[in-house]
Amino acid sequence: MIRVGLARTLPSYRGLSAPYDPDTAFPELVSALNVQPGSTPNSVYSAVRGALRALGLDAERFGSPSWNPLGDLAESGATIVLKPNFIRHWNPNGEDGSIESVITHGSVLRAIADYAALAAGPEGRVVVAEAPQQDCDFGEIRRLVGMDELEEHFSQVLGRSLTVLDLRREQVRFRDGVIVERSPLPGDPSGYRAVDLGHRSFFNEAGMDAKRFRGADYDPGPTIEHHRNGRHAYLLSETVLSADLIVNLPKLKTHKKTGVTLALKNLVGINGDKNWLPHHSVGSPDQGGDEYPTRNWSNRLRSRAVEFARPLLARGIGTSTIRAARKLEGQMRGDDFVRSGNWYGNRTTWRMCCDLNRCVAYSDRDGLHLEARGPVRRTLSLIDGIVAGEAGGPLAPKDVPLGVVIAATDPIAADLTALRLMGFDERRIPKIEAPMSDMKGPRITEVRSSGDVEVHETSPDQTQTTCGPLDQLGTVHRFKPHPGWTGQIEASASTPTRTTAGSD
Repeated sequence: MIRVGLARTLPSYRGLSAPYDPDTAFPELVSALNVQPGSTPNSVYSAVRGALRALGLDAERFGSPSWNPLGDLAESGATIVLKPNFIRHWNPNGEDGSIESVITHGSVLRAIADYAALAAGPEGRVVVAEAPQQDCDFGEIRRLVGMDELEEHFSQVLGRSLTVLDLRREQVRFRDGVIVERSPLPGDPSGYRAVDLGHRSFFNEAGMDAKRFRGADYDPGPTIEHHRNGRHAYLLSETVLSADLIVNLPKLKTHKKTGVTLALKNLVGINGDKNWLPHHSVGSPDQGGDEYPTRNWSNRLRSRAVEFARPLLARGIGTSTIRAARKLEGQMRGDDFVRSGNWYGNRTTWRMCCDLNRCVAYSDRDGLHLEARGPVRRTLSLIDGIVAGEAGGPLAPKDVPLGVVIAATDPIAADLTALRLMGFDERRIPKIEAPMSDMKGPRITEVRSSGDVEVHETSPDQTQTTCGPLDQLGTVHRFKPHPGWTGQIEASASTPTRTTAGSD
């Protein structure tokens, strides 16, 4: 059985402020790191600790000053990379949504950063690394997360350095959906590595035309070039690929191209060039694409207009005219019509996500090891579901006060647990179903079916855990999917309510 740790807590970050000190003198942190409790209640810190405890990490020493949960996954002296979801610095859904359902909260990052420091030891290194969306203001992200205060905590209390990396090589500014300014960024100081999965890609044998692939920028050339003639390559952060342990810290929310974000999708943020990533394929399914569902006149016209505008925008020509057209389109059609592969028929993005997870699982500082019998690195997924997001995710979700933290060393097991809490059916989400049924490999999960997963939940005082099969875990809140996925991924209304079983 593949184990998942689950902790439930207050569904809010209210009252918390950086550097998000714990409100309890946890013996392992006081003795090794001199982390003292603050005066402000902090249920999030306890929930992160509880999820690690429920996962069974360093179980025999839990409660003692020598408990070191991440020490089960990385040795002293290791480099541990924390990969949050910092996709963008605002939520345009001002009425029902906030930034809290868009990005990983600083309180979650602080708690796991302390345990990473504990495992890495004084000779090790803790790195926060992320490549957010092109138009994200990373300085504003730092402010929202409280990164200055976290760095000061590492320096003044722990006597260590916390390295924070924006992995992007370029930042852009949009106006009315059109890029109007580009600014170079230093990116990863260790550089980037091109990882080519070749015939081991999830795109292999999919029968998709690489000439239809479109990425994150106007010029489709790089997207096509790196995914044709048997090549499926990604430009990935060397810091991430060379790490001894990656702690994946996704936000629990919906997603317009893959149904949900969660652990698998969060690894998109380790890229140095997002235009190497296929996001959709031009045209309708009967044309070999997945840009939109049906080939009606409005969809065809829009697609042709976009393709006509791409080379112009790449050269900075006609931006004001195209901006006006985009603005008019928004006024006439709203935001919920399917475009750019934002629907359940997207066959492209989920394959790209699974490829990235395969790249990470089978890469280390020495290169790519696709012939290995299993993953060559360890990863830990810790999903921030304190305040989750539904409907317009990943950029404009509606807040859902959920109050959960999920921990697992298998990304599919983590995502399956989140899906059950959300009321979604994993069999209708290709990103989840395909890796489970994959018979060729290299496999990115040990999970073959939901019956392989067992959920261990910590009690509020963390003195014991209850355990039971994933199939007995009930839905907490029936999430609204993104409009392009509505009616396609929801589980049956007969899904059980919350249950637990036995204790350990």
